[in-house]
Amino acid sequence: MSIARFSPFELLLLKSRSQVDTATLLLLGWVLVHRQHVSEGQRRRRLAQVTAQFRHGHELGPVMSIAHSQDLHAIQLAAEVVRKECSHERSLSVMHQAITVATDDGAISLANHYILRFLADLLNVTPATLGTLFQELTGKPLRPPEDPSRDAYWQAHDPGHYAQKAKEAAEAAEREKATRARAEQQQRAKADKQQEKKQKQQEKQQQKEHERHAKARAEQASAEQARAEKARAEQARQEQARRERQRQEQARQEEARQHHYRRTSSPPPPDRTTRALAVLGLTPGASKTDVRKAYRRMAQLHHPDRFYSESEHQVALASARFQRIKNAYDYLMQTY
Repeated sequence: MSIARFSPFELLLLKSRSQVDTATLLLLGWVLVHRQHVSEGQRRRRLAQVTAQFRHGHELGPVMSIAHSQDLHAIQLAAEVVRKECSHERSLSVMHQAITVATDDGAISLANHYILRFLADLLNVTPATLGTLFQELTGKPLRPPEDPSRDAYWQAHDPGHYAQKAKEAAEAAEREKATRARAEQQQRAKADKQQEKKQKQQEKQQQKEHERHAKARAEQASAEQARAEKARAEQARQEQARRERQRQEQARQEEARQHHYRRTSSPPPPDRTTRALAVLGLTPGASKTDVRKAYRRMAQLHHPDRFYSESEHQVALASARFQRIKNAYDYLMQTY
């Protein structure tokens, strides 16, 4: 089948990602082209705003061109697609959008009176529901359209009427311009006041910052003085500890000399087993179980970790005692 046999709107439907969205676009565009005193750019922008969530996937220009051409075949095809595919909720949504684009400026054209009623009938929306939607969206009741066959219609729409409307619009524009000028003047005065207030706040903040820096410098000097005092105290403590170690070393050397003197002048020591039992606080004849119990008790009492808070000399003495206890235990466990 040749592609030339399809109409422009049929081609759009074939390319569309959502035919019901494309059909709804044409019907809304049909409403927009019957809006009075609206430029083409405004129509396209309004249509884009209302249908921003549509999934048709094509540009709006071809749709507006078909709507301007008043292609009744295309409009009829769009109406059939919408009537076939729309649920009740989607139908109400389409009517909502149609009323919105038909009454943006607060007025509704004669053609759109009939188009809205046509769409409502197409989508199975009752006249009462249509009236309710129109009232909710515009705040005005949907009145019957004017009859162009009556003289009253032409009297209301003669050139003088429009001239008066234009004059009123110009006067309203002047008033709005004057109001805007006053508002801008007030806004500038307000901005100047806010700027002055902001400048004062900045000066106050700078003063606070200066005071904060001065306080920080004072605190830093105090901290440095405290660190110096702490360093002096630490130096004095280390010096005292050095002297204490010297004293302990002298005491240890003296003890070693005394021990050596006792060893050279005392009778022969007992045998090794007896000495090992004595280290564990046992007497000859103790069993292997007694040795284990005595070792556990002595190890708990003399373990170096119990003296971690004491001086280095105390820790060294505890380590030596613990080593003697362990050596005695190891020897007895090998001998027994």
